[in-house]
Amino acid sequence: MALKRGLSSVGVHRNRSSGSRFPIVILVLFSVLAPLVFFVGRGLYIPDQNGYTKQNVDWRERLALESIRNLFTKEVIDVVTTSTADLGPLSLDSFRKGNLSASWKVIGIETSVEDDATSQSNQKATDLKQEMSQIKEGRLLDDDHSSDTPAKTIRRQLRDNRRAKRAAELVQQDNEAILKLENAAIERSKAVDSAVLGRYNIWRREFENDNPDSTVRLMRDQIIMAQVYVSIAKMKNKLDLQQELQIRLKESQRAVGESTVDADLPHSAPEKIKAMGQVLSKAREQLYDCKFVIGKLRAMLQTSEEQVRSLKKQSTFLSQLAAKTIPNAIHCLSMRLTIEYYLLPIEKRKFPGSENLENPNLYHYALFSDNVLAASVVVNSTIMNAKDPSKHVFHLVTDKLNFGAMNMWFLLNPPGKATIHVENVDEFKWLNSSYCPVLRQLESASMKEYYFKADNPTKSASSNLKYRNPKYLSMLNHLRFYLPQVYPKLNKILFLDDDIVVQKDLTGLWSVDLHGKVNGAVETCGESFHRFDKYLNFSNPHISRNFDPNACGWAYGMNMFDLKEWKKKDITGIYHKWQNMNEDRTLWKLGTLPPGLITFYGLTHPLEKSWHVLGLGYNPSVDKKEIEHAAVVHYNGNMKPWLELAMTKYRSYWTKYIKYDHPYLRSCNLSE
Repeated sequence: MALKRGLSSVGVHRNRSSGSRFPIVILVLFSVLAPLVFFVGRGLYIPDQNGYTKQNVDWRERLALESIRNLFTKEVIDVVTTSTADLGPLSLDSFRKGNLSASWKVIGIETSVEDDATSQSNQKATDLKQEMSQIKEGRLLDDDHSSDTPAKTIRRQLRDNRRAKRAAELVQQDNEAILKLENAAIERSKAVDSAVLGRYNIWRREFENDNPDSTVRLMRDQIIMAQVYVSIAKMKNKLDLQQELQIRLKESQRAVGESTVDADLPHSAPEKIKAMGQVLSKAREQLYDCKFVIGKLRAMLQTSEEQVRSLKKQSTFLSQLAAKTIPNAIHCLSMRLTIEYYLLPIEKRKFPGSENLENPNLYHYALFSDNVLAASVVVNSTIMNAKDPSKHVFHLVTDKLNFGAMNMWFLLNPPGKATIHVENVDEFKWLNSSYCPVLRQLESASMKEYYFKADNPTKSASSNLKYRNPKYLSMLNHLRFYLPQVYPKLNKILFLDDDIVVQKDLTGLWSVDLHGKVNGAVETCGESFHRFDKYLNFSNPHISRNFDPNACGWAYGMNMFDLKEWKKKDITGIYHKWQNMNEDRTLWKLGTLPPGLITFYGLTHPLEKSWHVLGLGYNPSVDKKEIEHAAVVHYNGNMKPWLELAMTKYRSYWTKYIKYDHPYLRSCNLSE
């Protein structure tokens, strides 16, 4: 290309000087091309043959070379010479095909390779790889190189090195281009909203993006609009259209029924949709009035919201009722055990080891419960994980309804070498309304109305049904504030709830230094709703002046109480003071945790979290490793392990401490 452009530039110059010399220019052109074609065809370099060398070049060739030097610049001749030395004889075909070496570059000329760098670089890389593989296989080399001169060997090595270098450069460029494309794709993917993906992903089969309930939702929308037009038709006295709408409305309602997905709809659903659509189109033409439609839809929306609120309230009440109601099987167990207990002679109703009940050198536990099965799990799990069960003493307190059942169960199933004692809270004569503020408040008219009047119209009766649970009427729930009165000769006692499971030996808790505090408990302020401001009313000046709203809360369920310090600091008196101030429930709602936070404020020593892991009764995402490494796991919440509401993934930690082959359990249909 460069040769032709050079020649054409010479011709153009001559045409500018004189147009009459055109024939002469043609003649000179052919005279120049003739030797050029000759040497291109044969090769500018003649190898050594029959004793000829470079010094014995034919005189015609020397004459032609002199003519070429006069016509072309030194740079062009160097290009031709270099290409010949690198790639062998230079032919016209090599010019036509563009198979020039990398050294064949003319400044100022842009080739198609430069115009399409990406595609040509890929093609060259492929060709070079094939060429290199051929070189490795010996396909491009002569069968015998033994006769090659040192100069040829050096040139061949240089040529191979240049080819390898070019191949490496092209591969590097290709890798860089791929990396840039990948990075650009990653950046573009970051801008895509992941919420749009999922069900609507374009790679799904047949590019599906329909909801599985799209038809159900369409039919429900048609039902809503039909109800609107029925009301408007009645208002405008369009009786025929009203009747037709009502017919289609009933058909669609029957077709939808309780369906939640399209697969639940009958096969006639498309026909119902079509028929309803026709009636709605007709109604729109005759009845559509924007003002009427908006008013009717707003009224329907308000009605639906009221229904939702009512259902939520009902659901809350039922969930609380289900959570706190004893299942039939456990009630059956309690009744059968009670009957068996009162049939026993009095002398057989006593537990052994009564001398250990007031021994301060042993490990004492306080457990207050009206659930026989739950209490048995607490005792069994503690004993099975204890290093020396003979040093453990369990103090159980229940109500008079379950006193016989609780006694009978542990008489039939004694806790090994451990000591156990069951008491009836109703026999604590000192625990009366004149001494206990809670009992006095429960006897007040306002509290009875709050608990027992079903049609109470006040706001407090309709809100926070959680705090209107009957368990707050039981003194078993408030007995935890009277531990020194119940166990006057003990120094320390470990309080346990009946919805916990012990997984490790707990004797280490007795050696924990509480640093002069009364209560040892695990703090729960990792989440915002476990701080004081979520339990107490800080709009009340009595609360705001005395407590920090951001103070960390702690959990009942497993608490180590120092009864000596309790007596010194008069903890029960502090509890009575605040309980009296909360008679109108303005400081906190009902329950034992809020008064516990107040009573033990500044008197609680935080324990390691591994001692007590909570949330198995409401949190489905408790870390499994935390559960397995915990000394005590707590099913706080509504989903107790003995209820059908229990979360299956956590229930096995509780059920493994129950012998379901026990005859009493089988007779009451208690099973896993």
